[in-house]
Amino acid sequence: MSGPDTVEHADAIVVGTRCAGSAAAIALARAGRRVIGLDSARFPSDALSTHLLWPAGVAELNTLGALEPVRELGAPPLTVAMAVASGPGYTVRAPYTPYEGIDYAMCVRRTGMDAALVETAREAGAEIRERARVSELVWSDGRVAGVRYTNADNTIREVRAPLTIGADGRGSTVAGLVGVRDQPFLDVRSGRNCFYGYWRDNKPEWRDTAVMWRAAALLGTAFPCDDGLVLCLLQPPVDQSPQKVTRGVEEFYRGMVEQIPGLNERMRGCELEGKVRVGLNISSYFRRSAGPGWALAGDAGHFKDPVTAQGIRDAMRYGRLLGESVARSLDDPHVLDGEVLEWERRRVRECMDIFQWTNRQARGEPLTPLELELYRSADEHPDVAVGLIEVYSRLRTPNNVVSPARLARVVARGISGPVSSRAAFTKQLGREVRDAASEWAQRRVALPDLPTPPTDSVRRAAPTSARQ
Repeated sequence: MSGPDTVEHADAIVVGTRCAGSAAAIALARAGRRVIGLDSARFPSDALSTHLLWPAGVAELNTLGALEPVRELGAPPLTVAMAVASGPGYTVRAPYTPYEGIDYAMCVRRTGMDAALVETAREAGAEIRERARVSELVWSDGRVAGVRYTNADNTIREVRAPLTIGADGRGSTVAGLVGVRDQPFLDVRSGRNCFYGYWRDNKPEWRDTAVMWRAAALLGTAFPCDDGLVLCLLQPPVDQSPQKVTRGVEEFYRGMVEQIPGLNERMRGCELEGKVRVGLNISSYFRRSAGPGWALAGDAGHFKDPVTAQGIRDAMRYGRLLGESVARSLDDPHVLDGEVLEWERRRVRECMDIFQWTNRQARGEPLTPLELELYRSADEHPDVAVGLIEVYSRLRTPNNVVSPARLARVVARGISGPVSSRAAFTKQLGREVRDAASEWAQRRVALPDLPTPPTDSVRRAAPTSARQ
């Protein structure tokens, strides 16, 4: 690649302007900083995403100033949450406890939501440039000093700034160029694949309810969304589903729906629109996300399996917090580096519990004895149901729900059960103890050292990784 045709300067560069990138740009622009956002897409643009927002996610849209334009897209407020254990017939059903005044969830397709976030960033004062593909980082004295990108007309441009934020997804170009994309310091392979489609919803009585079913090792959901559609997501175990996309995906998907009686009844009479979308080889991870002159927001730095629907909320929240944290320190490199590092530590600290909770649910296995006890208790006691739903809304940590007292009740039930089931129960209890020890160790993992940065150069992305 030849040199740039122009060089300009900004206070911050954001590479990727969807949920995390727009949130960071909004916060920086509101603080009076000149922000240039670069995205390879042209909005409105879709993204592979199951896009459920619990009340905490809706509240984040409100904080960013994007809630009203998102509401105008027509997604219904989801005021009831349900989770069903199909075998024993336990049902968790509860309203949402308000989070910052928001007492409903929403399921909004990414095409409209991302465009609304981009427009909100522009209204805040950020300059968003579409169809701009970043391929190089500019380094100076061991710091990222800017980027080079190509416009839609193949013009090469260079922007210099004290901070470059990579918010360009799991395959992040920025993460690759700073040397951390392929070396997450925590990496957990999911036991589930992901298949989802949109159906024309003919069940008005269900339009206010988000439902998840567990049937043996299979997990399925139905989330009403905008344009009169319902998002139906299936997450089968990886060893019971295709490992590559084939022409039989829709048939397999429909077959999974039929295996979950409650979901099959929910979707009866609804018509599938468009193709079934597929996510394979999913991993949840933390990557190093703070370095000299750079940071990684959203999926570029941290990703959780979609089974608990936490990604969009965390992308927006920690993108916003990053922008707010660094807005006053962009003129002092030493202070800036400290602020970015503290932001990274905060995200790890605050997201670790839900990361581990998500990884347990993503194993692709039937409900454990402890999970069955939670479902049974929630089925019988409304306050337990509310507490369980509050975990997903981030009002309560998983450890508050999976308490020692509840674990003790599970142990008591297992010991007093039939002799034939005691061995299996004892085996599961041992696994719970091992899991608790492993998760305790994960929570104490120190951030590893960063790769050694170049002193003064341009680092170019490999052709296969230059995507946002």
